[in-house]
Amino acid sequence: MSASHSALVPEWLTAPAEANELVASVWPSSAHRAADGSVRLGGVSVFDLRERFGTPLYVLDEDEVRAHAQRARRAFEAAADRHGIRARVYYAGKAFLSTEVVRWVTDEGLAVDVCTRGELEVALAAGADPARLGFHGNNKSVSELERAVEVGIGSVVLDSPIEIERLAAIADRRGAVQPVLVRVRTGVHAETHAFLATAHEDQKFGFSLDGAAAAVARIRELPSLRFVGLHAHIGSQIFDSSGFRESAARLVDLHADLLAGGDIPLLNVGGGFGISYTSVDDPRPIEEIADGIVDAIADECAVRGIPVPDVATEPGRVIVGQAGVTLYEVGTVKTVTAAEGVERTYVSVDGGMSDNARPALYGADFSARLVSRASGAAPALSRVVGHHCESGDIVVDAEYLPADVTPGDLLAVPATGAYCFSLASNYNYTPRPPVVAVRDGEARVIVRGETIDDLLARDAGVAASTGPSFSRGTAASPHGDTE
Repeated sequence: MSASHSALVPEWLTAPAEANELVASVWPSSAHRAADGSVRLGGVSVFDLRERFGTPLYVLDEDEVRAHAQRARRAFEAAADRHGIRARVYYAGKAFLSTEVVRWVTDEGLAVDVCTRGELEVALAAGADPARLGFHGNNKSVSELERAVEVGIGSVVLDSPIEIERLAAIADRRGAVQPVLVRVRTGVHAETHAFLATAHEDQKFGFSLDGAAAAVARIRELPSLRFVGLHAHIGSQIFDSSGFRESAARLVDLHADLLAGGDIPLLNVGGGFGISYTSVDDPRPIEEIADGIVDAIADECAVRGIPVPDVATEPGRVIVGQAGVTLYEVGTVKTVTAAEGVERTYVSVDGGMSDNARPALYGADFSARLVSRASGAAPALSRVVGHHCESGDIVVDAEYLPADVTPGDLLAVPATGAYCFSLASNYNYTPRPPVVAVRDGEARVIVRGETIDDLLARDAGVAASTGPSFSRGTAASPHGDTE
């Protein structure tokens, strides 16, 4: 049986005429092959990147991040302006957060959404205006809320009755009035992996529609809290606005009922806008999604004869996802006979589930390309796997790579800017890779890679004056270049 007709090959995956193409919807716009067939990112050669920073390596195209941030802001501002309202776009920091990325997105006019003390401190260290930060989370600790109120955070998204009382007491003790939103489970969720759907009833986030009304009533009784709006998030990797339209109808119903108790200036529809991970993914343009969401809110308000509130949204993946590429070096290659007699080539790389957990967590699909050279070899059904002691350590489950891929080749996986660095781990005591920003032919470290010394430093059983010592930049840890 041929691979093209095998159950081992996803229906969407077809063998390309040649396996060198960099699909524009998946790669950063700066990615291209040079005359020698190797790939350049942000004007920087993959050979230079390997030489200076080692592999595996997260590469982030700064101009791509900035362009997507600017595009999202303009899309929602234009959609809101047509209805005479304002829009605020928050960058969802959980997708990828570092001080440099915070500076990039705030430079482009975005606010920032954080959901832990650590994320809050990164945003503050970057110089972000606390008034343009929003704080999420289903279990914010007392110390986290204390810090948020202390720095004057712009809004806190409340998630439970306990949190209402907890935050009110903190704000009262500090003599502050804290603006808050109430997160609502609208019952509408994305057609996505169950772990990515966040608006159905049986899960940890937010209040039910009935519970939200009671929560707002309690907030309005507390002088240290100021209710400014409702919030809903229906999931992640969403390709159009249809789910948002249904969620908007339910949110506006609740919004209209709550207007009897006072003004409500804001409606936050969350984020979750999808990107292309493979050549067949087809998310709608962000402008179309923005128009669909804001039009839906305006339509629902018109039906009820109420003013249209300002709109907020929280994109993350669509800002940073396509800007990221992970660079690996091939270690071993072997061909196996899989089910139905079909041959599959296993291409093992020097990273894996420690730098990209999404395939193991969600069964997420990615694509891959040979980037150290172009190849004229026929495409072969391949699976890119990591070096970890897990059979589920799969980086790219199914791809057609040149049949002549060999040890020492450089392989790259695009669209890894979101939820790869942020989910990275030290599984098998693997140091996490550095993050390098590229722009205009220059590359610089924006997050230092870990070393073996870093890992040993946390082990209380390692005496400070004894034991092995691996210096940054040695074979034990190639992530030492911090230029």
